[in-house]
Amino acid sequence: MEKDDNPQPPVNHYDDGTASVLRRTTNYRHLRFYHRSDVLYQLTQSFCKRYFKKWGDRTVDQMVQAARSSKQNIVEGSEDGRASMEMEIKLLNVAKASNCELLEDYLDYLKHCGFDIWTAGHPRYAAMLEFCRRHYLYEDYKDLFTKLGAEEMANMALCLAHQVDKALASYIERKDREFTTEGGIRERMTAARLGQRETQRQTIERQQRTIAALQQEVALLKNKLKSLGLD
Repeated sequence: MEKDDNPQPPVNHYDDGTASVLRRTTNYRHLRFYHRSDVLYQLTQSFCKRYFKKWGDRTVDQMVQAARSSKQNIVEGSEDGRASMEMEIKLLNVAKASNCELLEDYLDYLKHCGFDIWTAGHPRYAAMLEFCRRHYLYEDYKDLFTKLGAEEMANMALCLAHQVDKALASYIERKDREFTTEGGIRERMTAARLGQRETQRQTIERQQRTIAALQQEVALLKNKLKSLGLD
């Protein structure tokens, strides 16, 4: 069988068989990096409230808005992705950029305050990394926000931000590959219309076969009645 050089993107259908141009997308609440971005947002609000009072509002606003932007663009990208994969990829990239901005803010804070930046080899790095790998829900972290010191919170935020960045990079690549294969909304609209026409054609052909079978059955019954002298 020859390979189709222009394959049609997959088409979803409603329960009544009508073709849809909308894509089935992953619910963002099933994405661990979304939950980690939520943890980062909550952690950042708590961190700024505790440790940035004397720095003024500008730094606080920038960090909180970067954390919020990362989380909210994951949500918006996931929802917009039902209609537009292009918009989904753009918004996920915005989420990634905001997350990287937040990561840099925490690095700047640690450097400014003279704290250690925990990396491999630091006595507390491995335990923190393992904790962040195993836990991704806000409920797993919320009780820590009032117990950890500034250096601990900032390094935990760095660890989470690195995990979100890596996961987003992988997810965006996957979406990019899907877009290359499936195309965007215009391709799905064309495929949906062609699919709908094909469905209608098949329905008409099925009805025509049914009518022909019924006509043949009626003719047989008429002949039978005629042979019995009952016509």
